[in-house]
Amino acid sequence: SYALQSFGLYFYIDGVTPKCFFEELPKDTLVVGQYTAEEYNPSIQAYNNNPQLAIQITVDETFENDHRVVNQKGSSSGRFTFTAGDSGEHRLCFWASHASSGGWFSNNPEGVKLTLDLAIGETSEIESKDKDKLADIVQRVKDLNSRLQDIRREQVFQREREAEFRDQSESTNTRVVRWTLIQLALLGVTCAWQLSHLRAFFIKQKLT
Repeated sequence: SYALQSFGLYFYIDGVTPKCFFEELPKDTLVVGQYTAEEYNPSIQAYNNNPQLAIQITVDETFENDHRVVNQKGSSSGRFTFTAGDSGEHRLCFWASHASSGGWFSNNPEGVKLTLDLAIGETSEIESKDKDKLADIVQRVKDLNSRLQDIRREQVFQREREAEFRDQSESTNTRVVRWTLIQLALLGVTCAWQLSHLRAFFIKQKLT
């Protein structure tokens, strides 16, 4: 790992001409940049924020036939990140335009002032800044896992209740069918005995 290198600077973008500078980066080096752009206001003769201002950012690997690794267009302030795929010189370029019309600042001789904070190297500083967000995400994942476990336990409990209810229903139905068959058998035996008794009674009456 490499020691963290961080620096801030500001420069001016004068119309259609991009502002570029070069950085020699080792392989697998993480680069994080945060920028803020201000447009010159002739009425107050100072630079101030313009919501319509847009910044185009490109990063090219000069050692790899200008292979482009970043091509990003954002608002007047924002952040960009990239990781050096290989060791060598990287060219970082910045353009300014109006977000609404897409036009460049060719009619503004004062151009745009862009302040850039660049962090090159280890990710510890970035991780510390995002620690709260990561902790919140981890806690949400844990809460979701706990909720899933509760849902699974509830499903197992419901299945057990359903199985118990099904067994009770089958047992009840079996007892009902058995008792019905017994009743039918008793009724059959009773009817047979009554018919036999009546027959014997009528025969005896005729004889006497």
